[in-house]
Amino acid sequence: MKILLVEDDRGISGFLKKGLLENTFNVDVAYDGEKGLYLVLHENYDLVILDIMLPKVDGRDILREMRSKAISTPVIFLTAKDSEKDIVYGLGSGADDYIVKPFSFNELLARIRAILRRTSEVKSTSILQFSNLKLETDGHRVFRDNIKIELTPKEYALLEFFMRHLGQVLTRTMILEKVFDYHFDPSTNVVDVHISNLRNKIDKDFEPKLLHTVKGVGYILEDRG
Repeated sequence: MKILLVEDDRGISGFLKKGLLENTFNVDVAYDGEKGLYLVLHENYDLVILDIMLPKVDGRDILREMRSKAISTPVIFLTAKDSEKDIVYGLGSGADDYIVKPFSFNELLARIRAILRRTSEVKSTSILQFSNLKLETDGHRVFRDNIKIELTPKEYALLEFFMRHLGQVLTRTMILEKVFDYHFDPSTNVVDVHISNLRNKIDKDFEPKLLHTVKGVGYILEDRG
């Protein structure tokens, strides 16, 4: 298992790297947010441990950029920011866990292992299939009638969200929060634009039509044939 640690305090990062190596993890360390962002966008990690207050690029901005590019690698915030508002915001922005300094290494290790177990269980379902539409989460590939369809990272994330909520009406607000990872004015058309692009790719030239509009509410992935 490979972990990225983004922490500017070299005492803490050295202590953590040593402990993680002793527990058989491979560890890359970045001492500022700019390097951390580069690594997370160009390397594959099983988990990221991320300080919030970092030089050059804030940890929350790193997480926001990850999620905007459909990078679903689990993230643990490790930070001195301990207010309830900070914790709620951190978890709400897409972090999988939030640990406040000072902390117990054994507690951090337990949380890492719990997150990796959950991630492993999700990855075990590497193929999502509905009707003649297939999505391979391992490799981010999509097929309709066994024809490969090229999607942008955001379109892929949007389709995966629908396929994990089959038959459920997803509102624009839900899609904005879970797929786009930020809060738009509800009147914005960003969701509708991405839905239209996705529909053109997965539905336009195929039957049955699967992605439907629920007028005034949102969208649903279902076979109405």
